[in-house]
Amino acid sequence: MKNNEEKIINIINELRPFLISDGGNIEFVKLEDNIVYIKLLGACSNCHMVNITLKEVIETAIINEIPEITEVINVE
Repeated sequence: MKNNEEKIINIINELRPFLISDGGNIEFVKLEDNIVYIKLLGACSNCHMVNITLKEVIETAIINEIPEITEVINVE
């Protein structure tokens, strides 16, 4: 499990500059039952594109690297 957390953090760190360039940021919260919990910050937290960013960018990137992950959830 710890190994997957490290992989997730590395993926998030690769995505972070993209989010920062749009005035946002991302924080890893936890991995539990193959669900990744993250927190989108700054402009990303209330952007009208937040669900697209979450599902099509972040979730896709993580699941492509770690197929056993079933979902990525943004916690408020």
